[in-house]
Amino acid sequence: MATEVLDDSALCRRKAVEATTGFPRSTLYDRIAKRLFTRPVSLGGRAKGWPRREVKALNEARIAGKSDGEIRELVERLEAARTAAPSE
Repeated sequence: MATEVLDDSALCRRKAVEATTGFPRSTLYDRIAKRLFTRPVSLGGRAKGWPRREVKALNEARIAGKSDGEIRELVERLEAARTAAPSE
C-alpha cells in the first residue's frame, strides 16, 4: 500500500496536481501558458512534476481571492526560488 508523502518539497505528478487543483489537463496547461501556474520541473526522461509547496501556494492564493496579476507575481517568485541557493 502506498503512503502519501506530506513533505512540501515532494514533487507531484500531473494527475495529482489535477486532483489537488480541480483543473483538467487542458486548463492546467492553459494557466501555465498564461503564467498563472508554475511550469513543471523535469524528473528525467519525459517525466515532469511540480513541487508540492508551489501547488499549495497557488491553491491558497486562489482561495484568498488573489487577482491574476498577483498570481503571476507569485508564479515568478516561486519559479525564481527554485534556483536560489538553499538556506542552511
